[in-house]
Amino acid sequence: MIQAEAQPLMFAGLSAISPLLGEVNDLKRIYAAGRPGSLAARGFARAWAALIVGESSAFVARSEAAAAVAAARLGAIDPATLTQAGLSPGDVREVLVAAVDAAADSLDYRTHHELRAAVVDLPDYFARFNEPTGLPSWVGLLAVQPRAGATRPGRPRLILEPAESHTEHCYITAIYAALIAPQFDADSAVPFLAGLAHHFHNALLPDSGFAGEELLGRHLAPTVARFTEAAMAELPKPLAAEVAEARRILPHAGTPEARAFHAADVLDRVLQMAQYARVAAFELRQALDDLDLVHPGPLQAFQVDVLSGAGLWP
Repeated sequence: MIQAEAQPLMFAGLSAISPLLGEVNDLKRIYAAGRPGSLAARGFARAWAALIVGESSAFVARSEAAAAVAAARLGAIDPATLTQAGLSPGDVREVLVAAVDAAADSLDYRTHHELRAAVVDLPDYFARFNEPTGLPSWVGLLAVQPRAGATRPGRPRLILEPAESHTEHCYITAIYAALIAPQFDADSAVPFLAGLAHHFHNALLPDSGFAGEELLGRHLAPTVARFTEAAMAELPKPLAAEVAEARRILPHAGTPEARAFHAADVLDRVLQMAQYARVAAFELRQALDDLDLVHPGPLQAFQVDVLSGAGLWP
């Protein structure tokens, strides 16, 4: 393993927000009845729906970052659900702000304040874009194109399930980029958009990971370019030009925006692996002791007696 060097100042705050990033990563694994796809996959489609009709990338980045941070605690109880439940607009905002405050205390003051402000507009944003239609074909293709995970040339493939999709990886990378951009003094809109768009080619190119890419050799670059061009052709021309400009940061880490994107990308890849490791190491004790599966309340003593009698209480 390559040893990390002394940390520059730009990386110093990442450890504080890493737990929040881990919670946001779980949006890949949260679903709701009657709504196809994980929260991350739905966020990817929603973000592109907003961008395609002309919403600015800065507005979409703020809106989706606020939605993702709120969902880290609320799960699939989103603005549409709260409105359907009969909450007044003021009550919906109150719940969303409380969720952001509960999850975002590790963020810098400016980012936290911007997220609180953004959730005020989330009910309208969800009403407009949460059930998108007429999206480019690659939105649906990326939603069912699994990620290869960790591969290495010359080594057998390690299959880890359930596999994440490319929409999930792209969306969470984009959210991470928006949240950590201040760490790099970066404009969050550019790495957010790059995050959403950095795997266009995988709509048509099945993911074989680094090992497969190495075997493609000299054919890799033209294949990626051809499939990327096919995806870009489905975007309105002004948005395609903005996406092409944002994607210019993909090959390097020489600007604040490029560093924010590449930090977000590698954080998502490793936090996804951390999820697999966490599931593999899970013990019943963690649910009962650490997470209060049998939570405090008037029935707790009775339930503990039941589990003790069944030999299931530690």
